[in-house]
Amino acid sequence: MSTHDHGNRLLGGMSPALQTVLAEAGETVDLPLGRVLVEPGQSIDCCYFVNSGLISVIAAGARGKVEVGLIGSEGCAGVSALLGADRAPHEWLVQTAGRALRLPVAPFLRLFQADPGLKARMLRYAHVLFVQASETSLSFALGSLSQRLARWLLMANDRLGGDEIHMTHEFLSVMLAVRRAGVTVALHELEGKHLIRSQRGVVTLRDREGLAREAGGFYGVAKAEYERVLGPGAAWSDGEMLPPNALHASS
Repeated sequence: MSTHDHGNRLLGGMSPALQTVLAEAGETVDLPLGRVLVEPGQSIDCCYFVNSGLISVIAAGARGKVEVGLIGSEGCAGVSALLGADRAPHEWLVQTAGRALRLPVAPFLRLFQADPGLKARMLRYAHVLFVQASETSLSFALGSLSQRLARWLLMANDRLGGDEIHMTHEFLSVMLAVRRAGVTVALHELEGKHLIRSQRGVVTLRDREGLAREAGGFYGVAKAEYERVLGPGAAWSDGEMLPPNALHASS
C-alpha cells in the first residue's frame, strides 16, 4: 500500500509531502471493537487519524454515560493535545472496529507548531468538533428521541460509508443517554416510517433523505461546516512544507 493510500479525509486534504512525514512518524493500528483508547484523566500520548471505524468520546456522570463526540474517517481523535491539553477529560471508545494512523503526540506537536499549513488545518478541524458538540447539545436539549437517533445514524453513515451500521441497543442507549427500551421504541418508530431496517446488531438505512427530514434540522450543520472549512474548495494554504526529517529536529 502506498503511503498516501488511506481513508482519512483530514489527512487526504494535506500535501503528499506532509502526509509522508506524518505516516513515517506514526503507525497504522487496528481499532478493535470495544477497545478503550484513553480513560478519563489519562494522559494523551497519541492521536488517531481514523481510516475506518468509529471512535466515540464518552462523558460519564453520576446518572450514566453519553456520547459527546463522534470521530470517523473525517477526523482525528486527540486534537486537544495540540491545543495544550495534556489529559483527556472523557473516555475514547472504539464503537465500530476499524484502523487508524496512530501518531505519538510529541513529534506531532512539534510539526503542528512549525508548519503553518498543518496548524491551519488542525485548528479548523478543532473548530468543526466544537460545532459538532454544540449541535449535539442542541439536539439533546430540544430534539425528540427519534430525531436524535436519526441524527446519530446519519452521522455514523457519513463516517462509515455504506448503508449498514453495526450497533447494539446497549451502545445506542449510551450514545443517546436513554434506556435500552427507549432505543427499541425509537428504532421501531423509524422502521415503521420505512426509513431504516433494524435487525439484531445491525441497522440498515433505507431512506437517507427521509432520515434527514426526520432529524428535523438537528443534522447537517457540522457536516456543512466541515465541507466549508476543510473540503476541497476550502480557502487555506499549505504554507511551507517541512522536509521529511523535520520531526526529528530539536524543538
